[in-house]
Amino acid sequence: MKNVPLGKSGLSVSRMGLGCMGMSEFYGPTDEKESIRTIHRALELGINFLDTADIYGVGRNEELVGKAIRDRRDKVVLATKFGNVRGEDGSWLGVSGKPEYVRSCCEKSLKRLGLEVIDLYYQHRVDPETPIEDTVGAMAALVREGKVRYLGLSEAAPATIRRACATHPIAALQTEYSLWSRDAEEEVIPVCREHGVAFVAYSPLGRGIFGGWIKSPGDLSAGDNRLNHPRFTGENLDRNLALVKRLEEIAAEKKCRPSQLALAWVLARGEDIIPIPGTKRVERLEENAGALDVVLKPEDVARLEEAFPPGAAAGTRYPEWAMKAVHR
Repeated sequence: MKNVPLGKSGLSVSRMGLGCMGMSEFYGPTDEKESIRTIHRALELGINFLDTADIYGVGRNEELVGKAIRDRRDKVVLATKFGNVRGEDGSWLGVSGKPEYVRSCCEKSLKRLGLEVIDLYYQHRVDPETPIEDTVGAMAALVREGKVRYLGLSEAAPATIRRACATHPIAALQTEYSLWSRDAEEEVIPVCREHGVAFVAYSPLGRGIFGGWIKSPGDLSAGDNRLNHPRFTGENLDRNLALVKRLEEIAAEKKCRPSQLALAWVLARGEDIIPIPGTKRVERLEENAGALDVVLKPEDVARLEEAFPPGAAAGTRYPEWAMKAVHR
């Protein structure tokens, strides 16, 4: 497994990470034993960059990840997040970047994870009511106290990234990026490169649609959060499946899985772009890791980008209420 720098932080992370969210919530039934097996297998493969957040499973995901890495902490670069506020019943209560909230969340995450220090601490969503300088200032205090090593942002707009970097070095920005979510290319990725900030691509498999197994809403279990996403409903899904069919055709020519081809495209965008495909099963993890062996020629990249031009996907990537919290 090749390792790459995480921005200017000094951290070295695997070329591909592992998103752990679905192990505890959002994407149908969960299985803790299989999830822990998946994390352990990732580490065996050299995938050391694990991603969680305080809201995934309302804290349960941090507990699961902490349990999985307890006896192998030295093999892991652990990233977690704060900023989205949920009630104990899972209800969504908004976004907070208030300094006192930052500190409170960090203390709780450290306890759930069973760690003394968090390697990379992200603000999950930007709080429009709190100046980014105040939020990042509170995060920087955690660095000085040794509770956090490096700082990150998620779904922040270019102006916010610049202001944050002027307050304290930002190691990474995490934003959705894939063949069907390419809007970050216009401004966000260039600003990250301008400031030496790594770009961490979440949902690089289009929330699973590039796996090729989602053909209708019936393929998703009851309660799967994707059933509430515009891209997975009605005529939008039909149009998006036509895009996936093109991906499958090119993958067949390349003799790889469509998911591997989609990941190979993200990897080809630059070594400062680090995809973190999520899965809760060893089989899918190993399939995703196979993308590292897929070699794309310039003509392959051109064909994919012709098939998936910016804006090609039908529907927004989140429901309307959640779209209000991105790119700000």
